[in-house]
Amino acid sequence: MKRIAIQGIAGSFHEDAARRYFDEDIEVVECKTFTTVCEMIDNDQVDYAVMAIENSIAGSLLNNYQLIRDYHLRIIGEIYIHIQMNLLVNEGVKPEDITDIHSHPIALRQCMEYIEHNYPNAQLHEKLDTAASSKLVADKKLKDAASIANLRSAELYGLSVLDTGIETNKKNYTRFWVLSKHGNPTEGSNKASVCFEVGHFYGSLAAVLNTFAKNEINLTKIQSVPKIGKPNEYMFHVDIEWEKPENYDHAIHQVLKCASSLSILGEYQKGNLHNE
Repeated sequence: MKRIAIQGIAGSFHEDAARRYFDEDIEVVECKTFTTVCEMIDNDQVDYAVMAIENSIAGSLLNNYQLIRDYHLRIIGEIYIHIQMNLLVNEGVKPEDITDIHSHPIALRQCMEYIEHNYPNAQLHEKLDTAASSKLVADKKLKDAASIANLRSAELYGLSVLDTGIETNKKNYTRFWVLSKHGNPTEGSNKASVCFEVGHFYGSLAAVLNTFAKNEINLTKIQSVPKIGKPNEYMFHVDIEWEKPENYDHAIHQVLKCASSLSILGEYQKGNLHNE
């Protein structure tokens, strides 16, 4: 049975992503922080990890880019999870009873219109993740509080669903990377995540991007990440897709000539959006 490290606990979106990606019986190893997740892989305590890298509303998790580089991890896959938020309570709790709402800070922001309209006077409590919020409400048998989380949290912790789909943006997705300590290119790879540096002179970044374009490589994302302790220096992370593997190979060899450094973080199959 594969051991998969996640940030958060059972019922979190990380667990959902892990189970959907591997589509088999797995052992989920809960970690408090993303750093612990990386340490688990690095110390061979787990086989793989699933880590959020960006949300379609909240944006990129820049620290996770840094962690992947620091621990020299390999990206072997990706999965997108549709983020639906729900208001969960203990049995018997009614809307008028709610004075406190617990959830992850990003989840709270994603549901702010709903909260302000329905619970304008509620106290908001930020927790490590949505599932932990639900577990707290359930374990303490709170009768004046609710959590915002997914439906699996309600099932796992015995909570009632007071309202569903309370997020403001209904097309909200989180992208997760599947990480390994040792990774070879995934069979049938059509996407890669690479990072590079360029010199401080005009046209240096454009030269790299134009190289991808000339080789019919589709650039789906570019993210600059500051280099810690080095002001005005950045690593550029890009996601690229291709139809012809030979175009990708040729582009990488050409980029090596115009970038001051280049690292391929992973080659894998492009993930699809899940609407469930």
